[in-house]
Amino acid sequence: MDRKLTILKQILGNYNRTGDEHLFSCPQCRHHKRKLSVNVDKNVFKCWVCDYSGRSIRRLVRKHGTFKLRQEWDELDGRVDISRFDELFSTEVEEEVEQVVPLPPKFASLTNKNLPLAARIPLKYLQERGVTRSDILRWKIGYCTSGQYSDRVVIPSFGLSGRPNYFVARSYKGNWNKYMNPQASRNIIFNELYLDFDEDLVIVEGIFDAIIAGPNAVPILGSNLSERSTLFQEIVKNDTPIYIALDPDAEKKALKLIENLLEYGIELHKVNISPYSDVGEMTKEEFQKRKAKSTFLNSENYLLYRTMSI
Repeated sequence: MDRKLTILKQILGNYNRTGDEHLFSCPQCRHHKRKLSVNVDKNVFKCWVCDYSGRSIRRLVRKHGTFKLRQEWDELDGRVDISRFDELFSTEVEEEVEQVVPLPPKFASLTNKNLPLAARIPLKYLQERGVTRSDILRWKIGYCTSGQYSDRVVIPSFGLSGRPNYFVARSYKGNWNKYMNPQASRNIIFNELYLDFDEDLVIVEGIFDAIIAGPNAVPILGSNLSERSTLFQEIVKNDTPIYIALDPDAEKKALKLIENLLEYGIELHKVNISPYSDVGEMTKEEFQKRKAKSTFLNSENYLLYRTMSI
């Protein structure tokens, strides 16, 4: 414990002690008084001014400490096998060229103020799915009334360069083939341009789940996320706190993902979706309530959670 406090002191400065609590200056709000309460025994922290908090002090260390201090903390913690990081990022690959996917030729944006009558039907469809005007603006949603993607709303994904790298086209007229996506790799981070990996990230299956889940949510376009995927590696690199909100019928795959992320010491929360079939069926308010009541998972309680989930 003494060594951990020394590391925290190097990162956060001097502290005052009150019982089991150690009060540091908060690196988030930088209040002039020491209002960041850290309990090393319980492995939690909270700022009483800005409410910056977490259920893993490692999150503090990895976000605000040097690489050397982060590595030392992980070794003291004993919960993370450092060699796994070397294995994950050991494969030498050529510098990746960002995937660029052109939007459908007949794509028409719904972000414009003055829209034609043809936009009424896709707008009504989106409204019925809980998509608001601000959502349309944020996700740059459009539609097609003709061509290969006729009668579909189109939600584009943008890479870090600002160019589209994928899109999802969903029928709004009940076509048997609900989704038509481009012939391109799915190993991208959907809308990476707008994601903040320093903040809580919600992982969901589909695009409408992500819209309901909030601005820092990412769809994995399915229920699998391998360790070699771009998204998985970005999460590990940034030590991003994760809320998993996959569909209930993908519970086994969700547990495997949780298990893999825990191997790298990622802070994890499991959001209960039942009795809904997916996040997209909820209201935004309902999802936020469930997110606030999510189950915190770590290497100690995971096995018990898994046993109770089977």
